[in-house]
Amino acid sequence: MSTPESPVLELFHRIADPPSAAARRFVTDHALEDRVRFRNLTYEEVEKDWRERGGHTSPALWDGTRLHQGAEAVVARLMAVVNLGRDDA
Repeated sequence: MSTPESPVLELFHRIADPPSAAARRFVTDHALEDRVRFRNLTYEEVEKDWRERGGHTSPALWDGTRLHQGAEAVVARLMAVVNLGRDDA
């Protein structure tokens, strides 16, 4: 019996944006690369997906239900994954 895969979180970010860099650094510092897909807002398709989810601030983290916007909100959501090992924060 196989375990279902955990859903992948999507991190919408901008390369030159310091708050986005902080969010990306949190992902790598906590070895979440297998859980978080980086989505660079430079690309039209990525920006379209971000806006369709209500995006207006970067970085933003889509958890499959809600878009968490701003570095503080993104890191708080990722902390729930790290500390609690859960996806429903």
